[in-house]
Amino acid sequence: MIAWLDRTLRFPPLEHALADPNGLLAAGGDLGAGRLLAAYRAGIFPWYMPGEPILWWSPDPRMVLVPDELYVGRSLAKVIRHRPYEVRFDTAFDAVMQGCAAPRGADHGTWISDEIRAGYGELHDLGHAHSAECWMDGELVGGLYGVAIGRMFYGESMFARAPDASKIAFVHLVRWLRHQGFGLIDCQMRTDHLARFGGREVPRADFVARLRKLTAQPDLPGPWLYRAQGEPR
Repeated sequence: MIAWLDRTLRFPPLEHALADPNGLLAAGGDLGAGRLLAAYRAGIFPWYMPGEPILWWSPDPRMVLVPDELYVGRSLAKVIRHRPYEVRFDTAFDAVMQGCAAPRGADHGTWISDEIRAGYGELHDLGHAHSAECWMDGELVGGLYGVAIGRMFYGESMFARAPDASKIAFVHLVRWLRHQGFGLIDCQMRTDHLARFGGREVPRADFVARLRKLTAQPDLPGPWLYRAQGEPR
């Protein structure tokens, strides 16, 4: 059994999360900014399909990327150097969320509902949620969004309408975060895609210990002003 959240912003101890499905901790509550920030500070994130109650997760192990450990393969590095594009941050947050919400195929729906968009839109207005966007010929062709608290960044979702567009935005974001003193990027669950960039799994206890130190550092409020072409700054 999992806990059903009440009106307070308290979550159960992470040790109460289920092993199967991995990390399911609680249900219910809301997606207000206060609850979302409390969740991320504790190493918890929401994920659920429309029509379900809000479900809250903290998997063990946790997939992370240390910005200093970013790996960019030779072919992608060549694309970054030579393909005409511009990367911007925080100029089209809702459009990036719409792109991430678009179904990935005829048989696939989306978990990014209007409720999710409204909740993260509020975080964006408060300076905590951010988008990294890839533009070509004045058109948004890919990007990603996530949440920042202190010097901790939590990646949420990405999309691409052109080859390598989300990868380009991701590389720019990771390198910029490194320059700003961010120590860790939460990738939530393991994927081969993130592993190719240098992501790795760590025990949940190690992840939480690290995020507590990073979220205690001063925030870097948005909007983040960044525009670049070619190699990341």
